[in-house]
Parts: sequence; structure tokens; C-alpha cells
Amino acid sequence: MKEPTRVLVAVIVAIAAGTAIAFSGNASLVYAADAIAPIGTLWVNGIRMTVIPLVVSLLITGIASAADMRSIGRLGGRTLLVFLVLLGGMAIAVMPLSWVLFGFLPNRGSAAPPLPAGAAEIAGEVTAGAKAQTFASWLSSLLPANPIAAAANGAIMPLIVFTLLLALAIVRSPVPARATLVGFFQAVADAMLTLVRWVILAAPIGVFALLLPLSAHAGASVAGAIGFYIAAYSISLLIVTMLLYPMVALAARVPMRRFARAALPPQMIAFSSSSSLATLPALVEAAERELAIPPRIVGFVLPLAVTTFKISAPLSWTVGALFVGWFYGIPLHTAQLATIAFAALFLSFIGPGIPRGAFIMLTPLFVTIGLPAEGIGLLIAVDAIPDLFSTVLNVTGDLAAVTIVAKGDTKGATDCSIAPEA
Repeated sequence: MKEPTRVLVAVIVAIAAGTAIAFSGNASLVYAADAIAPIGTLWVNGIRMTVIPLVVSLLITGIASAADMRSIGRLGGRTLLVFLVLLGGMAIAVMPLSWVLFGFLPNRGSAAPPLPAGAAEIAGEVTAGAKAQTFASWLSSLLPANPIAAAANGAIMPLIVFTLLLALAIVRSPVPARATLVGFFQAVADAMLTLVRWVILAAPIGVFALLLPLSAHAGASVAGAIGFYIAAYSISLLIVTMLLYPMVALAARVPMRRFARAALPPQMIAFSSSSSLATLPALVEAAERELAIPPRIVGFVLPLAVTTFKISAPLSWTVGALFVGWFYGIPLHTAQLATIAFAALFLSFIGPGIPRGAFIMLTPLFVTIGLPAEGIGLLIAVDAIPDLFSTVLNVTGDLAAVTIVAKGDTKGATDCSIAPEA
């Protein structure tokens, strides 16, 4: 049985059993459900303990690997610029869309489940800080006075800034020192990825232990909330996927019908396999044959895109944060959502290539904006269906990126221009 299927089965069993316990009103059964909650907490802590070293090591090795960008030339720089512009545009577009979707939901009030131990105090502090924060205080907080303390406290934005600066310093270091440091952080990244895989293997147990107590207290409302999230998230992914068509038409002068025809085969593979990497052959064929993009551009941009470019990250993280905030009755403000959008510009490039890896990278951001880390387990638990639409969006974004990069290439009009539609 595949990992998403095992998690989905655990979700269904936990919600069904918890709802039955809630309707029974048996205090002993409720106590038994609460007794397994620490197992879910242990699983969430297993995720949290790997994230900070994983973020730091992947950022450093990723930037150090791009130290030879000058040898790649203008194509590499333009590709990176297109990736960042598409991610930035996505982050800006999804915030109002997400607000509109979740604006239809009523306040949870007493229906909200109790927050995990310590989460209420953190949420209160973060909410108060968000209301009182000014632009000057936000700007001054970007550089941490103590990077170790920032890592220990889960202050992800200052930690990202420090790590970026450290990575740039490593790039400019002498070759022997750079090789030693990059090798060290690569070894740390490999070890952390092994730990993360172990944690993901335990996902069905952790998810069951998280959802059973929630369902036992909230009853059928948990199923309703999860159903809304799956529907809202999937619809948002489809809407944003469709927005890429006119974007390509404007930026690359490719007719929407032509781009849609080229994108359809990779999208079908993405939806059936839930793997961006599996769509690479179809993407190459669509780019070269349907869109007439030069092979040298396709061969550089598409392998890079399917492995590092996750255009769905700003949407996935924003919708996920709003859902967890609504579920636990924690209001989120613009500054907190902007934190997620800013982090997505960098962290989406280094998401580990494992199931639900993107949500694992979101864990320290939840702590930063005052949401309980247990919410990550909830998002992982219900991601099986939305992940199909998320993969379709990522694959469509990959094809959009290579099309826009090809339009901006100036190495000869015949070599790099996209042929007009026949």
C-alpha cells in the first residue's frame, strides 16, 4: 500500500472512530482517545526536530551549488529570475483569493478544539505582536542578533536571512574552505533527509493519534472542516492553474489554446502519478514539439524546474495556514501571511523530494506566526487528494517557466524564438 493511501486510511478510521466515540458520550472511551494524543505529539516533534538543520543545510548547499552560475551564463540567471517572478506573483495573487474563500466560513467559537499545551500562549503573543508591529520593527528584526537563538526559537525569517548571507560568504571563500563547508552541510542534509523519511513512514500512526482525540471531542464537525479544506484547496489550485494560461499568453506571446494543448499530456501524467519528476519526458516533448522551444533551453530549464521549482508552495502554505488558524480559532493577520509568502520564495526551492516534504518545511513558520505545530500533521493527513491538483499546478508552472525563458532568450531569432502557431 502506497504512503498516501496508508495515511488516507488512517484519516478515515480516526475520524470514523472519533465520531462514534463522540456520539456515544462514553467518558471512558473519550479518555482512551485522549491517552494516545502524546503519540501524535511525539510524531509532530519528530518533524520539528529535523526542520531547522534541514533548512539551513539545504539552503547553503543549494546556493553553493549555484556558485558556478557565471559559467552557465545568462540562461541560468534568466531562469532563476523567471522562477522568482512567478513565485512572487503567485504569493501576491493567492492572498486575496484565500481571504475570500475562508471569509465564507463562520467563526468556530466553542466548536474549535482546544489548543495543544503551550500553543495558546504562543498564539496570543504572536497575535499581539502582529497588531503592534511596525515596518521599522519588522525590518530591524530581519537580522538576528543571535542566529543560534533564532534557530532555537523557530524565528524562521531572521534565520533564512542569516543562512543566505552565510551561504554567500561560503561561495566567496577559498576553494578548500568552501569544499569543506559545503561537504559538511551536504552530509547534514543527507542525514536529516534520512530522519525525515523515517518520520514520514510513521505518518499513519501519528495522524491517527492526532485526529482520533480531535474527532472524539468535536464529532462530525472535524469531517466537515476537513471536507471544506480539501474542496477549497483543490478549487484554488485549479483556479491558479488556469491563471497561468493568460500569463503565458502575455509574457511569451503564446496563444492560450496552443499552450493548453501542449500542457495537457504532462498534466494527465501529473494527475495520475502525483509526481512532477515523472512528467519530465512529456514536458520535454511538449516544449520541443508543441511549443518549438530550442532543445538547449529545454534541456537546462525543465530538469531544474521539476526538481526545484514548486509554484504551488505559496498557495499551499497560505491556504494551509488559514485552515489551521480557522480550525483552532486563531485569527491570522496580513503580516503573518506575508511571512509565509516571503519564506515561500526561498524555502520552496529546497523542499525535500519526499512525500509531504513541502509541509514539513512549513513547520517552523507555523511556530513563528503563532499556529500549533500539530496543524502540520493535520495538513499532511488530508493532502492525498489536493496533492494531485498541486502536482498539476507545479507541472503547468514548469512548462510556463520554460516558455517564458525561451521568449526572453536573445541568442539568435531563429534559434530561440517560439515558432508561431500553425
